[in-house]
Amino acid sequence: MKVDGKHYRTIWLKPDDERVVQIIDQRHLPHQFVIEDLTTVDQVAVAIKDMHVRGAGLIGATAGFGMYIAALSAPDTSDAAFMEALAADGEKLTATRPTAVNLEWAVKRQLAAIGAATGSAAKREVAYQTAIAIADEDADFCRRIGEHGVALIEAISTRKHGAPVHILTHCNAGWLAFVDYGTATAPIYAAHDRGIPVHVWVDETRPRNQGARLTAWELSHHGVPHDVIADNVGGHLMQRGMVDLMITGTDRTTYTGDVANKIGTYLKALAAKDNGVPFYVALPSSTFDWETRDGLQIPIEERDATEVTHIEGFHEGAIVSVRLTPTDSPARNYAFDVTPRRLVTGLITERGICEANEESVLALYPEHRPA
Repeated sequence: MKVDGKHYRTIWLKPDDERVVQIIDQRHLPHQFVIEDLTTVDQVAVAIKDMHVRGAGLIGATAGFGMYIAALSAPDTSDAAFMEALAADGEKLTATRPTAVNLEWAVKRQLAAIGAATGSAAKREVAYQTAIAIADEDADFCRRIGEHGVALIEAISTRKHGAPVHILTHCNAGWLAFVDYGTATAPIYAAHDRGIPVHVWVDETRPRNQGARLTAWELSHHGVPHDVIADNVGGHLMQRGMVDLMITGTDRTTYTGDVANKIGTYLKALAAKDNGVPFYVALPSSTFDWETRDGLQIPIEERDATEVTHIEGFHEGAIVSVRLTPTDSPARNYAFDVTPRRLVTGLITERGICEANEESVLALYPEHRPA
């Protein structure tokens, strides 16, 4: 995607020093565009845990680059010592965000690839190539998600005789959540670029306001018409026929179709079902959990309560934090909820669109059928 006319991915290697991983530090958006350098595994772990980077695909790509950084500093004494150090760093990265399945997937992919090479130089080269491959695949899969998902918007546009298609989003599943293009936003960008009139209702998405801060910023830079709304407005809009389609992302989806996504998604899915609004979830195959059948078994991250009790904003040239709640009121901060498959109209993947059930998912991904 482009920022002020220049193309960016969300993560890349520094052009003049490929030992340095660079990211867009999303904590500062939309008010400041800050690029951060990462040179150690500890810095990568902090970047994931404290949400300098966030979103399923980007977390996975960052973990892939984190394992590359780990390989750069692993000991040369023996292959066994090299892999032991890498495994420890992999555990450190995996522990940062428990819900997003892409994180563990990327670490395991790196360990398997690096472990198959012999000698520290070869292992480092494999770590480099695998990190690049994970990032490139993520961007390509998101582009293909857009190509498949745009057909849904085109069909609605045809039925509406060219009137704008109103799409509701929740949280940020845009290019900032992946390496490029995004998942939920990829069909929207594809439709806009084809000249199909679209309008996006952007949930603010408390407690971290990732819709209001990030999705709105993205859409603005891409020129897509949109309005930011409070989280509780969606049902009202659906009742009055002001939403044609809802598309969200996901941090983990079981192969049976249960969807873990940013807290509040379940409530939107219920409202969509009650009002006959199609509810789609866009995801690359790396976000599927191929081992879990029941979405209620997905671990749900509980984050620091200050994300609920406080809110950040831009005031007099600086980002400041303001307390919202009484000082003696405790708070809980569940980061995700699970939308059961019965509420999901379909899943938009890089291989096409399928129903949210085991048979339909495995028909797209037969390599994951039990032996």
